[in-house]
Amino acid sequence: MRMDSALQNQALDTVPSLRAFAMSLCGDADRVNDLVQETLLRAFSHIESFQVGTNMQAWLFTILRNNFREEYRKRRREVEDADGRYAEMLISRPEQPSRVEFGELCGALEKLPAKQRRAVILVGALDFSYDEAAAACSCAAGTIKSRVHRGRARLANRLANDGAPKGATGHPVTAGTALAPGLRIQR
Repeated sequence: MRMDSALQNQALDTVPSLRAFAMSLCGDADRVNDLVQETLLRAFSHIESFQVGTNMQAWLFTILRNNFREEYRKRRREVEDADGRYAEMLISRPEQPSRVEFGELCGALEKLPAKQRRAVILVGALDFSYDEAAAACSCAAGTIKSRVHRGRARLANRLANDGAPKGATGHPVTAGTALAPGLRIQR
């Protein structure tokens, strides 16, 4: 159905009643104007659903009431968060940061010289004693101790500095620095 001037005038004649009804629902003059405007906009855009000969005011009141309820439901779920604190609480943190840390550790291990990497893995990860690791590598226990110490120092430096060069002093992080959970350091 096309919006003719008679229907338009009939709808506009109900504006004072619509404003009074909207005020009884929300009690805020600014919101009243918005509700009435939105009601008329929806009514004019869906005028084909209005049946000529029925009560225009009742039809518009129904649209206004439904619009108010819809906005109320939406606003009930909204939280005023001007400074962003509530949104910050809703941020989802990674569930498995250890997986990222493990990837970083593996990347740092790959950059170690092969002999140091093998010594660090045997002693630190596989829990071999220095003597067992020395037998597996066919070298002296002192050599394994040295390789483990230098390898741990390089790993700790790479992990602490994300692969960046050593600090201003040029000293690496000590071998006593914890590398990752579950990777024990023997002294």
